[in-house]
Amino acid sequence: MQEIRFITLNPGHFHAALVQKEMYEHVDPRVHVYAPLGPDLLAHLGRLAGFNARSSAPTRWQLEVHACEDYLERMAKEKPGNVVVLAGRNAQKIDAILTALDAGMNVLADKPWILVPEDLPKLRKALDRADERGLIAYDIMTERYEITSLLQRELVQDEPTFGTLVPGSPEEPGVFMESVHYLKKTVAGAPLRRPAWFFDVHQQGEALSDVGTHLVDLVQWMLHPLEALDVSRDACVLSAERWPTVVAKNAYQQITGDTEYPVSLHAALQGDALNYFCNTRVNYSVRGAHVKLDVIWDFEAEAGGGDTHLAVFRGTRSRVEVRQGRDEKFLPELYVIPNQTIEYPLVRRALDRKLESLQAEYPGVGVVDLGTHLRLSIPPSYRVGHEAHFAQVTKQFLRYVRRQDTLPSCEKPNMIAKYFVTTRGVEMSRQAKGIS
Repeated sequence: MQEIRFITLNPGHFHAALVQKEMYEHVDPRVHVYAPLGPDLLAHLGRLAGFNARSSAPTRWQLEVHACEDYLERMAKEKPGNVVVLAGRNAQKIDAILTALDAGMNVLADKPWILVPEDLPKLRKALDRADERGLIAYDIMTERYEITSLLQRELVQDEPTFGTLVPGSPEEPGVFMESVHYLKKTVAGAPLRRPAWFFDVHQQGEALSDVGTHLVDLVQWMLHPLEALDVSRDACVLSAERWPTVVAKNAYQQITGDTEYPVSLHAALQGDALNYFCNTRVNYSVRGAHVKLDVIWDFEAEAGGGDTHLAVFRGTRSRVEVRQGRDEKFLPELYVIPNQTIEYPLVRRALDRKLESLQAEYPGVGVVDLGTHLRLSIPPSYRVGHEAHFAQVTKQFLRYVRRQDTLPSCEKPNMIAKYFVTTRGVEMSRQAKGIS
């Protein structure tokens, strides 16, 4: 079996480190890191040192660091590995992906790959290049590995429980998702220090083109599993809007550690405060079903709080919802709400049958009857947390690298459809505000 050798390229986001939060079978512990010398690289090395030094299941990574300004060209020329891991600055990410593929290396890259519709041809080119060279180019869709997402997908596809999807309208969509993240947070047990460029929407991306990539992916993955979407006829962006989260200067300093705003953010300043356009609402349709997404960044969660997620799929027999809020103690929970009282016992019996059929794959998952609706009972062993999902994605990616023919054929067209929605949605929201 071919040994996998990782190369980490310009790790500007903590997701690059989370890929290495654990060790992998048949993966060389020696990892080459190519990046310019600066705070992004130092933060990445500190996180990996912490993983190696922890008392519980420490990692054993050995790093060879190539700190240089021409890091991309040197990486492509020297090629000390066969898998390039990318998580960081997003504006030129697709160019780095193309460079790695042209050099004959597989790519595991964090979202988003592109920020603007003009880069869709580059995305197609990258996926075509991977096909031509027998390589895998894969984006890190961690939300597919969250247990409530996996079970929600099973129930939405179960006609006796869910019925069929209600197509809805822009005002009452068949699918509604809301995701709320926070600028100030703790990751891997330490306060997260964000780089200044994170606040540049032309570098990091706006809400829909960044976090929203996960939501668009979940919609496609749940409604049309293993089906290829044709972007020319299956997806249509109807409307979009954007609004800022106002970040006071002292708050910006807390998050970045910088005393002053860089020149790249001056256009977004209003006095001493930063208008950070990190919130997007989009209405679009996929194969005739209306979808509405709200993607939001607030400054900091209230005490004891955390990121929240709401995902509502409206069926002709029931609604299937993931809720992650204060009532759920900020853990995602999965609910089934029958549409009519007369449907309640029928839906309950159908749900029982479905869960029984899932016991081989998800043993211990049950149901709690709350009188007017039903909540799935999920054993704690499935609650591995967001950070652990990066290792799950990486393991799946490595399986594809070893057996390229196991990568589902729908992944390529559905990536194109996904990034069409995110980039076109951001473009439309800016046009609505008269912004180029």
